[in-house]
Amino acid sequence: MADSWNDQYVTANGIQIHYVRHGAGFPLILIHGWPGFWYEWHKNIMPLAEHFDVIAPDQRGYGDTEKPDVPAVEGYNRHVRAEDLRCLADTLGLGQLAIVAHDTGSWVAQTFVIKHPERVPRLFLFNPPYPGVGDRWVRPDFLKNSWYMWFHQQPWAARLVGSSREAARIYFGHFLSFLSHDSHLFDEELDIWVDNFLKPGNLQGGFNWYIAMDGERRALAAGTQPKQPAINVPTRILWGENDPMAKTEWADRLGEFFSNYTLKWVPDTGHFVQYERPDLFNTEVIQYFASCGRKPGKGGR
Repeated sequence: MADSWNDQYVTANGIQIHYVRHGAGFPLILIHGWPGFWYEWHKNIMPLAEHFDVIAPDQRGYGDTEKPDVPAVEGYNRHVRAEDLRCLADTLGLGQLAIVAHDTGSWVAQTFVIKHPERVPRLFLFNPPYPGVGDRWVRPDFLKNSWYMWFHQQPWAARLVGSSREAARIYFGHFLSFLSHDSHLFDEELDIWVDNFLKPGNLQGGFNWYIAMDGERRALAAGTQPKQPAINVPTRILWGENDPMAKTEWADRLGEFFSNYTLKWVPDTGHFVQYERPDLFNTEVIQYFASCGRKPGKGGR
């Protein structure tokens, strides 16, 4: 890990939030998923910082952000996390902001944009969960992939995974390998993930997302969840074609939930597009947000 990533802390929405910040210009927020923390963007932060004010926070429960001891359903749901994002932006004096989000972070981004569309001129998601997935996570032929969503809700799951360093290495090694097109992609950096998740509270902090989202996930599967309003903010979606947790056929309902989106498939790529294809990803993000912050007739930065 780099000697200095410009780690910063701020109190927002009642918790201390850790973030890494580089660059100048229009604010660009990077929202990680699971199994992740800010470092999943380390191949992207500096190239993007040549064009934007890049801010990569740890979500509540992850990394070096605070992990409040509150019931997960009330304290770790996507609405609370979206409020974390709003309070972080307000505390940092940001008005409009561009958002790039991955995996579970995409739920947070969607929630934020629905509540505050005037603050987000453009949205960028990749391999995103979204309501159109419906019951496909719980279908019998997919349970061999999605089992961990229920394992993480067991009251002893964090103690089991954290019972030894080797147990944590096996667990996170499995997911980083399984989710990537190249199963050895994370071999040299696995211990960075293990070190992070073995910090006090980080295993349970990450697992709390799955506890908090269980009711919504069940309602989506049963078809009883109120329909999420369509997102009208222009949205760019990259989708790794070999992601075992976000199948390509699951993009079939995007038009119901995003009224103005473009979709690009990324071949030979799994769940971590930003990590597996960083040059492509960085170029896509830079081009997509190039017009943000420009005043008409002024020519931009």
